[in-house]
Amino acid sequence: MANIKRYPWISHFLGSPTGYVVHLQKGMVRHQGVGQAFWFRPANSVLSEVPVDDQELPTLFHAITRDHQDVSVQANVTYRFIDPVAVSMRLDFGLQTAGKAPATGREQVSTIIGQLCQSHAIDQIATTTLAEALERGVSQLRLVLTEALRADARLQSTGIEILGVQVLAVRPESDVERALQTPVREQLQAEADRAVYERRAVAVERERTISENEMASQIELAVRRENLVAQEGANARRAAEEKAAAGLIEAQGSAERKGIGAAAEANQIRLVGEAAAAREAATMEVYRGMEQATLLALALKDAAGSLPNIGNLTITPDLLSGALAGLFKEPAATVEPTK
Repeated sequence: MANIKRYPWISHFLGSPTGYVVHLQKGMVRHQGVGQAFWFRPANSVLSEVPVDDQELPTLFHAITRDHQDVSVQANVTYRFIDPVAVSMRLDFGLQTAGKAPATGREQVSTIIGQLCQSHAIDQIATTTLAEALERGVSQLRLVLTEALRADARLQSTGIEILGVQVLAVRPESDVERALQTPVREQLQAEADRAVYERRAVAVERERTISENEMASQIELAVRRENLVAQEGANARRAAEEKAAAGLIEAQGSAERKGIGAAAEANQIRLVGEAAAAREAATMEVYRGMEQATLLALALKDAAGSLPNIGNLTITPDLLSGALAGLFKEPAATVEPTK
């Protein structure tokens, strides 16, 4: 932006690096260029500053397709001023003093380029259907507008160069756009549903596989448990059989030991009995040849060992005479056995 310092009857101008200044004094060009600095008299001078940097112009307009559908076109035009002197003479880029209306050069350029874009875009879209405009309208319009604006005689004579045209969007009305989007949305929804169903099917298949694996594991565990129970039963039976066999062997051994002990005891008793019988026989054989008085004395001797203690013994004459008579009585003759 240019800087102007004002003094009484004279002013100083200091230009900017992007503004091309044209100083006219009494209808003649006194100064022109970028970054100028000079003194001038406001009373007889006219200053115009034309931007020399690239300018961006967004534009939006409507058009009707061949099948009578309204579409909106959004575009952006890039341009620059290649002849600032011609531009300053054709358009209003004057530097106004404070309190006056600003220059309208930029608005004039926007109107000119916008009307040209709209005119050529309407002609192009009128030859296409809505589907064609939505499908290839952006690229077609970009080529048509670029060629038309660059070849426009008014822009060339004004000193405006079109650097490029970008068509950002070609869109139908909102309800038509929603109607056109519905089949695609339905298709996308169908694809999403199919993906969901496939994912659920995969999940169900995986769950079934997991359930089968769990069932197989349970069956395997049941089989192993059955084998374990059978093995434990077999081990228990074998242990019982071994214990019974050991008990039988121990019982047999005990019975044999008891039989041997009983036989030994019976043999001992038999031997003792035989010895006692032999002793008795020998004693009887000895007693057989003794006299009766001797036998009586021996009997009294044996009986005395088993009788209780006798404190007082009274012997009557009758008892003493009978005993003495028995002692001195002659023994009876021994009868020989008959052979």
